[in-house]
Amino acid sequence: MHRGKGMKFVGDSRVQDKEQRNTIPKDYSEYPGRTEAFWPNYLLKEWLVGAVFLIGFLCYVAATPVSLEQQADPNNAAYIPLPDWYFLFLYELLKFEFAAAEYIIIGTVGIPGLAFGALLLAPFLDTKPGRRPSQRPIATGMMLIGVLATIWLTYESVVAVDWDTREEYSVDNMVEHEVDETHPGYEVYSQNCMSCHGGSLEGEPGLGPDLLDLPHTADTIAEISVEGIGDMPAGMFEGTDEELEHLANFIVENTDTDDGEGEDEDTEE
Repeated sequence: MHRGKGMKFVGDSRVQDKEQRNTIPKDYSEYPGRTEAFWPNYLLKEWLVGAVFLIGFLCYVAATPVSLEQQADPNNAAYIPLPDWYFLFLYELLKFEFAAAEYIIIGTVGIPGLAFGALLLAPFLDTKPGRRPSQRPIATGMMLIGVLATIWLTYESVVAVDWDTREEYSVDNMVEHEVDETHPGYEVYSQNCMSCHGGSLEGEPGLGPDLLDLPHTADTIAEISVEGIGDMPAGMFEGTDEELEHLANFIVENTDTDDGEGEDEDTEE
């Protein structure tokens, strides 16, 4: 067969010719309505949207201030700390039986690891070229399940909280009061009463009331310490008669009453 005889040459569109490879790309203005310059057009639009969102968020925060809670006290078993709002869904997850107690590793590592791992693998499991959600069923389904589960768990965590009770733990409700720590009764107080009535007689929400405005005398306080009153059971005080006297005098001398002695009334502690 002679050279070229009976042979056909077919051009390959994937290989650009030399002239086409050296062609300078067209300016964005050649495509009106389809593209725009990054600077300043596109960037200024992004900055404007971001500024509007930031100003709106700052106005919302200023209009609805949220006070901080008091420092966590390990002696207060009635206080249940809450995580930040973006972790509430994980906090709610740990309330389920299969994700708590002996299954805690499932709730803290297993389920979150599977969820985030599935989202990372979604682009590799669904490799279709389409960009519409209906054309990417696997990736879209995983994302919807993750978003809906997060919203539902967060909602369940929020509605289960008694926010009126938690307001008692706000720093705005803290009682500023200084006690005489050199008083001989302070050590007795710290060993017997501090866990329920606070380090400065300010009380602990859910455990014990404050002792700053007691209408009792030292003798009455000593009697209450031994026999109890109201929700306070008997036998809470452990110590000698001398320590009991120091304790009662310490409480009376550090209250906010004018005379420092108090009055005998049938008022619960």
